[in-house]
Amino acid sequence: MRRAGLDYHEWANVKTYKSIDELTSGLNLGQTIYALSTKGKKHYHQAEFKAGDYLVFGPETRGLPEDYLNTLDNSHVLRLPMLEHSRSLNLSNTVAIVTYEALRQNQFSDFT
Repeated sequence: MRRAGLDYHEWANVKTYKSIDELTSGLNLGQTIYALSTKGKKHYHQAEFKAGDYLVFGPETRGLPEDYLNTLDNSHVLRLPMLEHSRSLNLSNTVAIVTYEALRQNQFSDFT
């Protein structure tokens, strides 16, 4: 993460959790977890992101565990539209695309 953030890492609000349980135990009412997966049925731009929602991404090589995805509402498992026979975009591109869509939906609050 530090290498990807370069000089901006200190301003990023990135949180790392040891387990899914640790993440979900700290949620406040009204916060939603959105998981990104090639197995998602809903495209990321169809979600209605709110300030405080969480975006969860798995390892680039294997994605999020299926048993975790099964604990979420289907509408909270999102995917990026892909060309037929394409596997997926790399993780950093996916994070950038989905994060900027969430920021756009929230009028880029806190941005100049």
